Amino acid sequence: MDPTTPHGSDIFAVRLRKLADLRTQGIDPYRQSCSQSHSTEEVRRLLGDRDQCEERVSVAGRILSFRLMGKAAFLTLLDRAGTIQCYVKQDTIGEAAYVSFKTYDIGDIVGVSGSIFRTATGEVTVRVEKITLVSKSLRALPDKFHGLTNEDQIYRERHLDLITNQESRKRAFQRIAIVKEIRKFLWTRDFVEVETPFLQNVAGGAAARPFVTHMNALDRDFFLRISLELYLKRLLVAGFDRVFEMGRVFRNEGLSRKHNPEFTMLELYQAYGDHRTMMDLVRDLIQHLCREVIGTTDIVQAGGETIHLGGNWEEVTYCDLIRRRTGIDGWFELSKEEKLRRCADFSVAVNPELEHFSIDGNVFEKMVEPTLIQPTFVTQLPRELCPLAKLNRMDPRYLDVFELCINGQEVAPAYSEQNDPILQRELFEKQVGDDIQALDREFLRALEYGMPPAGGMGIGIDRLVILLTGAANIRDTILYPSLRPPTE
Repeated sequence: MDPTTPHGSDIFAVRLRKLADLRTQGIDPYRQSCSQSHSTEEVRRLLGDRDQCEERVSVAGRILSFRLMGKAAFLTLLDRAGTIQCYVKQDTIGEAAYVSFKTYDIGDIVGVSGSIFRTATGEVTVRVEKITLVSKSLRALPDKFHGLTNEDQIYRERHLDLITNQESRKRAFQRIAIVKEIRKFLWTRDFVEVETPFLQNVAGGAAARPFVTHMNALDRDFFLRISLELYLKRLLVAGFDRVFEMGRVFRNEGLSRKHNPEFTMLELYQAYGDHRTMMDLVRDLIQHLCREVIGTTDIVQAGGETIHLGGNWEEVTYCDLIRRRTGIDGWFELSKEEKLRRCADFSVAVNPELEHFSIDGNVFEKMVEPTLIQPTFVTQLPRELCPLAKLNRMDPRYLDVFELCINGQEVAPAYSEQNDPILQRELFEKQVGDDIQALDREFLRALEYGMPPAGGMGIGIDRLVILLTGAANIRDTILYPSLRPPTE
């Protein structure tokens, strides 16, 4: 609670008057500066097990709590690393500075400098010798015990959520650490990171509705990329044997607990590898992130389920999963009409115009995938589902691919990449049908120069963060998710 300002709608006006009073005294906080020699975490490390340290430190941050006790006060400051207590005494900083200090409010940003000691209760504390107000907070922060309670405000005013909600703050920094560790992991395995165009002539590499924009300089429409795949494969042609990109992709589709139209994708390709190379890579990567960032391979999810990410992961074919879940060994021999009837029995809504493989896909998505809680490699998908993967040599009805499913959702698809330019063109032409403009001729031409056999994989970073942090919603893993425009 602010010690010197009233509750209610007049807080903003009171703080404006305080700012005006400071400026009248020749003090403009927005023109002040301070040094920051240590973060709060570094201050704690510096003190260690000692009771005091005479080394002078400078810390800066936002006031979260403010407790006046006559001629002394305790503050709690928040910086990037966490919080720390500060002890301010009139005899130390001087009477004039203390009078000014008593007008500070929760939310103000200050710099302090002094020595470090440990209180009788064991709290690491900065004994303040100098304090400088460097930014005046004109609006009151949300209640520190309850934080933001309106869901829309949590996502729209994320800065307030991150100040007052330590769980949100922790998850945000975990995401940052996850992204950092992914890069380190791939660099140690000789992958190189590249950047490919956001604006593309053809929306290729995935089956998704793109966002369309117009480039005035060329007077033509372009698409925001829906995938990173086709440009990265051109780099395989160019001799970039291990290549990855982590960046934003855009799909003009629905909003849900698992979907945001703008999201972060990791795609990587390894020449002379295949989908089994990718199996080992993704398992090693996720287990590495568990150890280095989360500290455990047993992750508790929002619903209370514990995901066990250590050790080996189950591998099972797509067809076996559908047979197992439907209880029908001869599912794939059923007529279309019989499949539709059985879907109705299972309460699985299916468009009757769909082809056999799409009906099977609906059954997998609605009946099978939600049951795959522990990490499962789903292999041997039907050839119709992906034109960019190699056909299985033993049975060309299926693809050399996997979908890694964890906690009821796909986390990472991976392929033995199709590198036959003739077959690739045939598969693309069948996929686009009459929409010949959707054919990426430049990619097909590049493939005709020869692309080495390769394994490739995509990982949705937001979904990975949901998994590793136990978040309940994709919005909780994105600092600023897509929202409706605010109403006035």
